[in-house]
Amino acid sequence: MNENSVFASRMGLATLGLATLGLATLGLLTASLVTGCGPGPTPPQANVAASTVEPDTASSRDFGEYALYFNAIRTDALTPEIAKMNNIARSANRALVNISMVKKAEGTTGAPVPGAVTVQAVNLNGQFKDLTVREVREGDAIYYIGDVSVADDETLVFTVDATPIDTTSRLSLRFQRQFYGP
Repeated sequence: MNENSVFASRMGLATLGLATLGLATLGLLTASLVTGCGPGPTPPQANVAASTVEPDTASSRDFGEYALYFNAIRTDALTPEIAKMNNIARSANRALVNISMVKKAEGTTGAPVPGAVTVQAVNLNGQFKDLTVREVREGDAIYYIGDVSVADDETLVFTVDATPIDTTSRLSLRFQRQFYGP
């Protein structure tokens, strides 16, 4: 009996037909079974439960020191000038998502802040939509826009994760919009 067979016998694996597996293979098998079981890594905690969807009429959420503003509209609602300036195709089959972060300051409307912003879009059938946001600066304004394809009367749920620069505060929310045909 070789060393692998002795090990397999001791572990009770011979009856499973695994006695011929090498120790390295057995180690990989065990590791893959262990990592395949149980929960995966825990994502960072957000300031709001990501499963909560904002009311349909909401366009902002207060996060204490910051406010997060959000909206999504069909791109054919944009003026031709605005669409051209931002390199956005005007179409009844495209939606524009717009996100901005504002640091609140007593007695003012606050100050826009840059940071990292990601947005995911998924329809009610669970299909993810391709969506990448980019930063836009106009004067003092800073916002993040991206566009995504939409079908007539399609509802999209947007998951927004924003982290203002020079902070670890993650501002997360979900909102949904239905995009009606022309």
